[in-house]
Amino acid sequence: MTFDEVKEIIISELANVDANKITPECNLKDDLGCDSIDAVSIIMDIEDKYGVTIDEDTARGFTTVNDLVKFIDNNK
Repeated sequence: MTFDEVKEIIISELANVDANKITPECNLKDDLGCDSIDAVSIIMDIEDKYGVTIDEDTARGFTTVNDLVKFIDNNK
């Protein structure tokens, strides 16, 4: 369930992304074209939706969609 919710957040922030290409293994930057501004927006959306705080060091460690999902599952 968390993956589907994160996928929706990514779709809402990345206008040109093909939703069918988003998998847990996708690299946010290389596969989805996520730049630093997109990343901040995605992080802020996750913080708002799940009531979590993601510090800068943690955010820099997110490479794949699954990294986001694991963080949420471990911190909600």
